[in-house]
Amino acid sequence: MIFHKTPLEGARLIELEKRGDDRGFFARAFCETEFAREGLVSHFVQMNNSLSGKKGTLRGMHYQMTPHAEVKVVRCIQGALWDAIVDLRPQSPTYLKWFGAELSAENRMSMYVPRGFGHAILTLTDDVEAIYMVSDAYAPEAERGIRWSDPKIGVEWPIEPVEISQKDAAWPDFDPTFHGVASFRSLG
Repeated sequence: MIFHKTPLEGARLIELEKRGDDRGFFARAFCETEFAREGLVSHFVQMNNSLSGKKGTLRGMHYQMTPHAEVKVVRCIQGALWDAIVDLRPQSPTYLKWFGAELSAENRMSMYVPRGFGHAILTLTDDVEAIYMVSDAYAPEAERGIRWSDPKIGVEWPIEPVEISQKDAAWPDFDPTFHGVASFRSLG
């Protein structure tokens, strides 16, 4: 695996390091030793799978509060999506900054999303399937979200979302008091 730093502290894009011949290629999509060597979380408790049928489907901007804050490793296995993250850790030098990258079945890139980050995906094609590993189990009482179009964050989406769940559309603009980000102070 090849780990690429992003403009956000602790976040990475992960590229497969392919070994190929006339049959095709082989590559590791995850290696506990390599993640640990990079200083990244390397223990995950579940793997999730999502399918979105329509181009322009937005999922997010989600996160979980401490003590259930989670690391995610997101990969698109069918179609293409735009993965957006925002740093919500008040002590971070990249606090309230965002980053986005295209993940696709073709480029086989993954996004490493640290604890204390909001995360969203926007489908760029129809029939997009993504898988993602998470370091902590889903805890409904710890779930929070930020409105996808919050001007304080200012994410520049590559296309206009056309399909958003009622829950995601109802998330408020960012407010550190409501969103509980003070609990992210101890996250690195």
